[in-house]
Amino acid sequence: MIGRRTLLGWAAASSAAAVSTAVLGCDRESLARGEGRAEPSGAPAPGPGAAPLATGAAEVAASRWRELDLDGNASFHEPGRVTVRPEPGAPLVVALHGAGENAKGLVGGSRGFRDDYGLDRAYARLGAPPLVEGDFGGFVRRDRLSTLNAALAARPFAGVAVACPFTPYVQELEGAKRWAGWLEEVLVPRAREAGGTAADAPLGIDGISMGGRLALLLGFARPDLFAAVGASQPAVKPDEVRYFANLAAKAHATRPRPLRLVSSQGDFYLEAIRALSEALRRRDVPHQLLVTPGPHDYPWNRGPGSTEMLVFHDRVLRGAPPV
Repeated sequence: MIGRRTLLGWAAASSAAAVSTAVLGCDRESLARGEGRAEPSGAPAPGPGAAPLATGAAEVAASRWRELDLDGNASFHEPGRVTVRPEPGAPLVVALHGAGENAKGLVGGSRGFRDDYGLDRAYARLGAPPLVEGDFGGFVRRDRLSTLNAALAARPFAGVAVACPFTPYVQELEGAKRWAGWLEEVLVPRAREAGGTAADAPLGIDGISMGGRLALLLGFARPDLFAAVGASQPAVKPDEVRYFANLAAKAHATRPRPLRLVSSQGDFYLEAIRALSEALRRRDVPHQLLVTPGPHDYPWNRGPGSTEMLVFHDRVLRGAPPV
């Protein structure tokens, strides 16, 4: 397990090696490969033929977020922090950021979905369909776009509260179990209060890249706590597929829940994610696999990353089938 101070030291060392901290991507391996790109916190550049991202209310929605400092988890030797987007009376989703945001520290990390992943804009557009290609930065197939718009027409987006904590760099199951205890005892009660969700409202877990990996570990370790599990471009390697599939099968036997994996054609974890999906199928673990166009980088986070996460949890946490 690597703490925040270690990550900050790593980032500084990377800078000395001519890798600017402004170019931190979603994942350490993207940096090592030179695949991280400096991106502004605003709209991603649309893909070919994509309409511009919608503007308006989403541009000023940051004012609705609540930022909370929390008692720390003794196992991780640092304080906690969460940024919450309220939605009174709705289910709650804990959304975990990637390693790039981890290296930004407590404040920058906890603001990842708000400032770096375009969650407000995705939220606003889901409430005002039809969606267009530009809402995904161009990273959407036409059949998927049609499916989403038909689903939104039949059942409008109702919304979820989203809690975005500073996420530690946790790679293994035991560390995830320790952090899950802190989530349950400290973070979730505070996030429910700030987000306006009831104590018994369904709770989902999701994340991107590093956060996607941890979301899977948390969801599989605590089937009693999380009612739905999602992971976008989770940092799973090919030699870990059997391990994750076994965890998923054990969790499914304890409590069946909606499970979804999302990747993209340019995601360097795609091979392992496809293999994990196949291993889940062989173990009779129901799940959804969605593969979109696009890279493992910020423009994808701000397009399919946030939008697909919101659609999934808005439906399954209310008992509707995923789209």
